[in-house]
Amino acid sequence: MNTLRPTDLAREHGLSTQAVRNYERDGFLPPAERTPSGYRVYTEVHAAALRAYLALVAAYGHALGGRIMTEIHHGELDNALISIDRGHQQLLRDRETLDAVRKATGHLTAATSPITGRPPGTTRTVGELARHLRLTPATVRKWEVAGILTPTRDPATGYRIYRAPDIRDAELAHLLRRGGYGLHHIATVVEQIRTAGGTDALATALEEWQRRLTAQGVAMLEAAGRLGDYLHHTRDQAGTTPDEH
Repeated sequence: MNTLRPTDLAREHGLSTQAVRNYERDGFLPPAERTPSGYRVYTEVHAAALRAYLALVAAYGHALGGRIMTEIHHGELDNALISIDRGHQQLLRDRETLDAVRKATGHLTAATSPITGRPPGTTRTVGELARHLRLTPATVRKWEVAGILTPTRDPATGYRIYRAPDIRDAELAHLLRRGGYGLHHIATVVEQIRTAGGTDALATALEEWQRRLTAQGVAMLEAAGRLGDYLHHTRDQAGTTPDEH
């Protein structure tokens, strides 16, 4: 089998040789054999592993991409596949929430919120709204500071009261945060919708979100191919896949 130097693996991806060594140390690459003088000896298996890891990072992020590779190298292929399945589930959920926002923006003046399904007279406390969004009350209050939410106060208790428009704004903010948008941008979008009923800013944000989801889906396909290629290399080398040792 052809042998490779750390610099050979690094050069293909524009990395430093130290990065390659770090990936091996962290378990993202299989352990390299050493020469009598202590130099690492890599092979095409390591090259395939590096391609797979970097493709997984592009598709799923550093944390999940690294977990998938370490699970494979610990002989836990089924767990790695479950992690991949969860990544696809998250992408599907993001597509569904994107669709929900699009439908919501078409009915922002409807009598019943298309997101919450609650009539205009419905109110929530900060704790109720936080639980509904699966966030902390501190996060909801942070959105108020950023100008995204403008709840009224109960004159007797001073507690925040979130009415139907506030709940709508919170739902939209939550969905846009999932799309990766910062609080300042979300505040601008929500303010436009709140004051003028216009959705141009939101439509632009949703188009960009759609492009990102599409790119992530394509990256997942690329990662699947790279990971499959790596597993074939390991099978050719050892006669088994990593989970069968």
